[in-house]
Amino acid sequence: MKHQGIYPVLAAIAIQLTLGIAYLWSLFQTGVANRLFGGDNAAASLTFSILLAMLALGSVLGGKLAVAYSPRIVVFAGGVILSAGFFLASFVPADHAWLLWVTYGFMGGLGMGFSYSTTIACAQKWYPRRKGLVTGIIVSALGFGGVLFTPVIERMLAAFGGTEVGEARTFMVLSAVFLAVCSVGSLFMKNPPEGHAVSGGKAGPSDAMADRSYSPMEMLKTPQFYLIAVSFLLACLGGLMVIGFAKPIAVDKGLAETAAVGVLAISLFNSVGRLFWGFVSDRMGRMNTIILLLSGNAVLPLFVHATEGYWVFVLIALIGFFYGGLLSTFPSLTADAFGAKHMATNYGLVLLGFGAGAIFASQIAGYYKNLAGGDIGLMFPAFVIASCGAAVGAAMMGILKVLARRNGRPCS
Repeated sequence: MKHQGIYPVLAAIAIQLTLGIAYLWSLFQTGVANRLFGGDNAAASLTFSILLAMLALGSVLGGKLAVAYSPRIVVFAGGVILSAGFFLASFVPADHAWLLWVTYGFMGGLGMGFSYSTTIACAQKWYPRRKGLVTGIIVSALGFGGVLFTPVIERMLAAFGGTEVGEARTFMVLSAVFLAVCSVGSLFMKNPPEGHAVSGGKAGPSDAMADRSYSPMEMLKTPQFYLIAVSFLLACLGGLMVIGFAKPIAVDKGLAETAAVGVLAISLFNSVGRLFWGFVSDRMGRMNTIILLLSGNAVLPLFVHATEGYWVFVLIALIGFFYGGLLSTFPSLTADAFGAKHMATNYGLVLLGFGAGAIFASQIAGYYKNLAGGDIGLMFPAFVIASCGAAVGAAMMGILKVLARRNGRPCS
């Protein structure tokens, strides 16, 4: 019994690695925009935004279903839905391009949400005193999936006919990968016996922040929830813009032959940032860490226009590093503020802010990319908007700290 908890964690890591493919949309952005949407970058990138928005909704629904049934059933169902979405996306014709929003976006995101929240919650239950470390490892696997699959997808696109041709068959292959990994991984997703605790040791310093566990309805009645969700929305704008357009940005900078390096860089540092900033937040405090991350997200996007040559890859990596920290600290902040009992569903509701930010980011960046054409400098207003949003988010974190002091709770 002592070592049984390792199997759900390993299964969760494998599943999250494949879910990391979601962050590789920029590999498909240009080809999909030209082949299906007549060159409309905003319409094409909406696919990616819908997927991320549905990830949030799927996390809420998946969390509830996992409690009512079992994590094994929910993860398997999520894999089937995700696989079906990508498989059907491979048949979308140009005269019905909107179907890509339904298949890749809606179905793909819903299936991802089922698996995303459920695997994290299940693994945390096996290691209740190390849930921060376990969560950091799992969500970093999601980021590292982008590193693992970037060269694979690049080769598939080339083998299947190149940009504007190879996307359909690539979607079909990926659908098989999702189905296989999620089906096998789901077999190992089970909760420990009631009251079971695998790990010993002392609880982390932030474990005592919540004086009680809030149900989702109770959480929705607090101002803290809206401050966290809206700040998450504002925090992710710059990172999502660069994730969605990393390859087109590199191409417009004259780096077409090595543009995939930008995707690889943001995926790798996204993953590293999740581990690093999660570790830092245990010592520095969640809100202090998020304020620092928001400061970075407010400054770095402003340099996209001015950065030239291979330095653009360094900038993209830094943006991914700061963005990744948000994905590991906001789950912990949610647990700190509202307790662990309803964590899966509560964090799914917080993720709605992230989902809304994904839609705003794609539409803002897509609009200015349409205006920019081959001059990435004309996208500068989009990054200014993202910078201002991050600054406002940092101010909201400051308000959250004030509320925590007034309530007599630790200001993590």
